[in-house]
Amino acid sequence: MKKYVLSVSLLAILAIAITLACGSSPRVLQSLSLSSPAADAQGNPVQFTATGYFNRQPSPVKLVSTNWGACYQNQRTSSVSVSANGLAQCAAGAVGTYTVWTWAESSADSCGGNNGEVPANPCGGAGECQVTGTAQLTCP
Repeated sequence: MKKYVLSVSLLAILAIAITLACGSSPRVLQSLSLSSPAADAQGNPVQFTATGYFNRQPSPVKLVSTNWGACYQNQRTSSVSVSANGLAQCAAGAVGTYTVWTWAESSADSCGGNNGEVPANPCGGAGECQVTGTAQLTCP
């Protein structure tokens, strides 16, 4: 009976160790997409939604915590404002096609101390730690 209890205990410990080893890798954001990829404001606000694609399930997932902005010809702009939930609005007098962007941390182990830094690129993203998605917004 003692041998049986010892064998079952060893098997249980081995199963737990394998489970922990397999599940220890973090879930990492690999890419972002925005819907709609292109929108015509026609004088009205436009709602953009960010979808994140991860290296593990669940994926894809609608993201609710991302950083938003807008740019024009690779420069920051105040002609388009984007709320914290992705609602984009053209300013009075804004004309042209603008880039709406969102970025989120990838959560990769290699990010080290870079997490939380503001993107160096005015249109979002600064490298491996910040995954960026973009869309186009046309203002009348």
